[in-house]
Amino acid sequence: MKMHYLVRGIAGLFILLSLALGTWVSPYWYLFTAFVGLNLLQSSITKWCLMENILARLGVAQKQTS
Repeated sequence: MKMHYLVRGIAGLFILLSLALGTWVSPYWYLFTAFVGLNLLQSSITKWCLMENILARLGVAQKQTS
């Protein structure tokens, strides 16, 4: 599976999970939603994504070189 699909899927999962936790557990979970959103914005500007590095080190997917 390609790296960018995994990153998008994980980000979407984190956002949906934190929205559910913010609704049913504590509103402080919305801060995690904001954190994920800020990381997505940062990676689109800098072309560097921490989740890509984590997945590459775990050997889950190969990082694209281009």
